[in-house]
Amino acid sequence: MSKIVYTNNAPDAIGPYSQAMVVGNLVFTSGQIAIDPADGMIKAETITEQTEQVCKNLCAVLEAAGTSIEKAVKTTCFLSDMADFGAFNEVYGKYFTGKPARSCVAAKQLPRNVLVEVEVIAEL
Repeated sequence: MSKIVYTNNAPDAIGPYSQAMVVGNLVFTSGQIAIDPADGMIKAETITEQTEQVCKNLCAVLEAAGTSIEKAVKTTCFLSDMADFGAFNEVYGKYFTGKPARSCVAAKQLPRNVLVEVEVIAEL
């Protein structure tokens, strides 16, 4: 059985999907982008600022699911420009201290023309 996760502390989904789903003892988040949940706007401009907002959004979704970013086991990261890889890693490393498995790929274009999107699988 699965359970939909929702929190006001992360942006609403911008399509027909949930912020996350709990299935068994795992949480699967949807990809988070740098939307500020307070007003639904993208204020961050640099890869560093956007990655910070993405990680904050992920923390809020995982907390609402009953877990935390420390329990992440796998992430999938999308960058609009692999030249941002180093700056992205600097911020990512501050949040994902447990060093979960990860894929990081370049995407031609991300929703709302953001620079980064990250999704997480975490244990409860």
